[in-house]
Amino acid sequence: MTAHDPAAPAPARTVGAPASAASWTERYTGAVMNTFGTPKRVLVRGEGSYVWDAEGRRYLDLLGGIAVNALGHAHPGLVAAVTEQLATLGHVSNFFATPAQVTLAERLLEVVTPGGAPAGSRVFLANSGAEANEAALKMTRRHRPGGRVLALEGAFHGRTMGALSLTHKAAYREPFEPLPGGVEFLPFGDLAALERALGDDVAALFVEPVQGEAGVRPLPPGYLPAARELTTAAGALLVLDEVQSGTGRTGTWMAHHLPHVGGGAVPDVVTLAKGLGGGLPIGATVALGEHAAGLLGPGQHGTTFGGNPVSAAAALTVLDALSDGLLEHVVEVGDLLRAKLAGLGNHGVAEVRGEGLLLAVGLTAPVAAAATEHLLEAGFIVNPVREDALRLAPPLILTGEEAASFVDALPAALDAATAGAAS
Repeated sequence: MTAHDPAAPAPARTVGAPASAASWTERYTGAVMNTFGTPKRVLVRGEGSYVWDAEGRRYLDLLGGIAVNALGHAHPGLVAAVTEQLATLGHVSNFFATPAQVTLAERLLEVVTPGGAPAGSRVFLANSGAEANEAALKMTRRHRPGGRVLALEGAFHGRTMGALSLTHKAAYREPFEPLPGGVEFLPFGDLAALERALGDDVAALFVEPVQGEAGVRPLPPGYLPAARELTTAAGALLVLDEVQSGTGRTGTWMAHHLPHVGGGAVPDVVTLAKGLGGGLPIGATVALGEHAAGLLGPGQHGTTFGGNPVSAAAALTVLDALSDGLLEHVVEVGDLLRAKLAGLGNHGVAEVRGEGLLLAVGLTAPVAAAATEHLLEAGFIVNPVREDALRLAPPLILTGEEAASFVDALPAALDAATAGAAS
């Protein structure tokens, strides 16, 4: 037996010889659990705002891994940071700390609220948005044991059992009932309903400043500040799910920083994920103030991979980019995209909703699925988030020229979708 030489380079790992898309799809269906359906394409490479499939066709990625690839694909700074960290220290247990973990927690406390988090605030680092919301849900149980938890109709907070109990869509919930109890759903944006529901038996209110899965619906102006006053009076926690809308996606650090959305409201807990890691798995539960930060103690929660230095290094790179002018870029390109899309009313566009680069193109007819297929054939990736809406959550580095190319292609896709529906 030959002794292993630790200095010798490891053999390159391959995934097999180049294969056709049909071959990859066949292998996928034979090996991967059918939770997502048949993949629409097999993607093999990405650069900037573009990806390429196994047949060599290029697509403008206007979904960004569902608001994940904040810096696009193969971003040089992100690649360098992850490579350097992995070559230095890839993983340790949470019996130990790492500089990347600590620095990331500090940076999140700096940006989670304007002017920085209150004294005593703390961060729990996890691996996903669902995990971040699970931690927040456990915090509510510690805050007011047995208390009711309120969420909004249209909410999506994840698919793990606790997060699923906060998610409104019946098709997601019903196959797995009974779910953890005590969650009640209130009409979206209805302050009177919230006031009626609140009482000294309510542990928390969970809300998304912008509901992503419901079709990119920002909360109506005034709702969050009023919700903050009402939850404070009832002694309940206010938990903001910024998993999709946070980390620069709306042109601000957090969507609730937008004056017409948050109105200056400071929550008790903010959950983050998706774009925070720029493509690497990471989530964060940010507890604001000493009370919220002290709800989970040693042994009451944990994670094996949460806060690992590689994902933390990726997140720090994303935060650096946002600090270095990317937030302003998101506002500029988002405004351009909204304005151009708003000019397509005669092609079936009813409205444009959202903020920054989290947008929905509301359609005059329920043809979103067909339009998505036509756009894919034309080289654009979007998401039919509802039957009458297309969701756009592209890389935050999307250029104005790239955005304009999509707007130019959209009328033909909508016309074809509408014609197909009429035939």
